[in-house]
Order: sequence, then structure tokens, then C-alpha cells
Amino acid sequence: MNNNVPILYIKPGCPWCREATTFFSQHGVELDIRDVSSNKQNMQRMIEISGQSLTPTFEFNEFVVADFSVQEFIDELEQVPEMKKQLGLGAVEDWN
Repeated sequence: MNNNVPILYIKPGCPWCREATTFFSQHGVELDIRDVSSNKQNMQRMIEISGQSLTPTFEFNEFVVADFSVQEFIDELEQVPEMKKQLGLGAVEDWN
């Protein structure tokens, strides 16, 4: 799937989801936030792309990070520098 805006699959009350949404907001990353608890289709899509049902799960084009903390997301992103550019994220030292 080719998405113009990254998708973040979340569950209400999930502390890692709150941490993730805060991180993306602080860094100006626009997201399409999808609640998998209240929408069966969102849950099905998340399982389809990630093979699991835990949140948060991030999807942007072919880049998928499932069930992550912000640090785990950063670690994954460091492996794909072109994705970091597409998301408009600078150097890791600028992320704090």
C-alpha cells in the first residue's frame, strides 16, 4: 500500500500509544491514527501488515514497525535512513 500519511494503529489507554503519539507530534509528523479497538477493519489491517495484534503499530508504505516503544521505533528507523528523510525526522540527537 502506498500511503501519503503514515498510519499509527492504537488502542485507547495504551501507554506506549500515548508515548508514540506524543513523539510524532513533537517532531511534526502528521499521522492517520486508527483505533483498532473500536474498528474491526483497522484491527484486521494491522494484523495483515504486522502479523500481530499489539499496539502501537506504525505503517508507512512498506515500512512497518509493530508493538514498539519510541526507542524501538528510533532503532528501526536508524536502519532505514531514506524513511527518516521521508518522515522529515532529523538526527537522533535532535529528537530529545
